[in-house]
Amino acid sequence: MRHAFPMDLIIDAAPQGVSARAHLVDQLRNALLAGQLHAGQPMPSTRVLAQAAGISRGTAVAAYEELAGEGYVEIVPGSGTFVAEGLPSLEGRTSIKTAPADSVLSPASDSEGDSLINLSPGSPSTTFSGHRDWTAAWRRAQSAKLPALVPPPEGSAELRERIAEHLHTARGVACDPEEVLVTAGTSDAIGLLVHGLRARGDRLRMATENPGYTKAREVLNQLGATPVPIPLVDGGMDIEELSNHSGALDAVILTPSHQYPLGGRLPVASRLSVLEWARNSEAVVIEDDYDSEFRHGAAPLPAIASLDEEGRVVMVGSFSKTLTPWLRCGYLLVRDPLLRDRMISTRRALGQPVSGIIQQVLAEFMRSGGLRRHLGRVSREYAHRRALVLATTEDLAPEVRTHALEGGLHATLTWTTGITAESITAQLKHLRVAVTPLSRYYYESDCPDQQGIVIGYGAPTDLELRTALQQIRQVLLEIRE
Repeated sequence: MRHAFPMDLIIDAAPQGVSARAHLVDQLRNALLAGQLHAGQPMPSTRVLAQAAGISRGTAVAAYEELAGEGYVEIVPGSGTFVAEGLPSLEGRTSIKTAPADSVLSPASDSEGDSLINLSPGSPSTTFSGHRDWTAAWRRAQSAKLPALVPPPEGSAELRERIAEHLHTARGVACDPEEVLVTAGTSDAIGLLVHGLRARGDRLRMATENPGYTKAREVLNQLGATPVPIPLVDGGMDIEELSNHSGALDAVILTPSHQYPLGGRLPVASRLSVLEWARNSEAVVIEDDYDSEFRHGAAPLPAIASLDEEGRVVMVGSFSKTLTPWLRCGYLLVRDPLLRDRMISTRRALGQPVSGIIQQVLAEFMRSGGLRRHLGRVSREYAHRRALVLATTEDLAPEVRTHALEGGLHATLTWTTGITAESITAQLKHLRVAVTPLSRYYYESDCPDQQGIVIGYGAPTDLELRTALQQIRQVLLEIRE
């Protein structure tokens, strides 16, 4: 449906050095906040907008997709793009960075229509779900004849082939589809690995980062394996500490590309050192590559799996960060044939947990280029939201430090003096903002020297994030006083 161009909406050419898309998004965002267009009102069609702004239609489409991801507009397939409900007015609006330090914060009330803004880390934007690439993948999968047999224990051949292609293109890891196993996400992958490693004995000991991914420790404990804490140095696991650890270790679980939750990157020299340790210890390196698709200007480092020539590295990946955890789908790259066979045998006994139709949809989504295009679109959204986090926190330094913003979907704010993270978290919850204290990622026996909170900026809309960041900044100002 074609919608006319509003007479009071003025779009001018981008100044030199500014991209046409970024300039158009900025102008439309300001027009919406200024009330030039009202809730529910149709936006100009992409063709009309492109003609008025003197840009390509593709640039207009990208601009609308970015605004939709930020929560300013809603794209209705087959009908057009419409102004979202509940946009605040630009008039009297206080910027996040310059909000007065003595302004009084009050909890959101139900009468204002506000609900909890959840900045818990790990949740991505799910705007792809209404996109034509995704709906087309579902139509194609649903039109195919359903097999009469259960899905293969290792996963569908087509999805494994697409995952192998993705790993080669996105991470520089050359692999064969036969080396890929489909899982129901990271926790399922770690659990399957524990079963596969039981040939080493029933009392498995596996090194993990401290602080690190709490869910991995929980899975190990539930399955009778022993997680062993190894401290960090310069943002990544201390490989010297790992090498000097007393007692045999069967494996190590790492997040080398974007340490969770502090966000450091393991240097190449340390990646080679962990491979040497694994060779000398006859251990397995489990590389959790959970959000490496999102790099915000930082040059990518080679995956440990790409440096491995002996099949000692198992790479864990998931669609939970790139698409949505509701799919419950991920993968393992297992080059060791004996370990892989044991894991497939376990999977054959327990059953493949990922629905066959989900596997077909994902395979088609990747085959058609839908995943690649989605990653391009959503990376722009995340870059914009990352900039909001930086603008909010830059003047809180040096008392408050910001970490983890080189990539991924979360940021960690730390401080060493004053109020505890639990107190900050409680204050923010009262203000209807949910964050996670950094202490939750440490082993219970360890008390971190620094306080901190971890916030996720992938799932909230731009408007929700702006509101939450203003509340966070105001509360953290107490640390400076």
